[in-house]
Amino acid sequence: MPHTALALGATTVAPGHSQRCREVARLFERYRRMRDPNTRAELVARFLPLAKRLARRYQDRDTYDDLVQVASLALMKAIDRYDPDRGVTFAAYAVPTIVGALKHHFRDHTWIVRVPRELHDRALQIQSVSEQLTASAGRSPTPAEVAETMECSVELVLEAMQIGSALHPDRLDGPSDDDEDDRGRPTAASEETGYAVAEASATLAPLLARLTPSERKVLRLRFEHDLTQSEIAARLRVSQVHVSRTLRRAIAYLQDFAAEMPTTPV
Repeated sequence: MPHTALALGATTVAPGHSQRCREVARLFERYRRMRDPNTRAELVARFLPLAKRLARRYQDRDTYDDLVQVASLALMKAIDRYDPDRGVTFAAYAVPTIVGALKHHFRDHTWIVRVPRELHDRALQIQSVSEQLTASAGRSPTPAEVAETMECSVELVLEAMQIGSALHPDRLDGPSDDDEDDRGRPTAASEETGYAVAEASATLAPLLARLTPSERKVLRLRFEHDLTQSEIAARLRVSQVHVSRTLRRAIAYLQDFAAEMPTTPV
């Protein structure tokens, strides 16, 4: 027999791999007899990379940290339930357990709007059937075709298809539709700028009232009509230096007075 491998029937196993298998078998035997938390922790540490690899497969559907937590809990349950006497390696036993826990996580926790379990399961089944029919026909199936395949009524198919939006509902601040011409239209969560204008006007009114008429006129021409200082000077028939001084003096006064105004708690 070669020294580089140990023959087990028709299978050739590297010595290092065989040694690791024996160490794992001893750990499980010890844990089954004593239920020692330290032994369990050592088993978790050995197989945690396996749980992380499985979680990484689904990280595009949820946050990786959450998936690792789900996979780790499933790993600990698999360690508690594993029976070495059945002749199945722990990895072969743990993988379906961990993958099943991840799939249950998506089924039970990624639906934003909660729906009855019966409709939930039917919607998933309809999605699977629709994908199969699409692959075979090269087009999206009609509700009647899905209902015929599932041997149920069209009404049940339509009801289950409607709850599909519970998984990814439309954003309130998203576009109203896919038409590019409609971009910029108000959405359900769009901000109404009129409120901000009204609030600003109510705040500035008592401040502007303390300025002279000429100062208010210069400010209005500069900030409401967006005129330059030279344009204001030409309209009022004064020098640009005079306009500049008036603006600086009025703005400084407003800033000082606003700082002294008492703030009203919201």
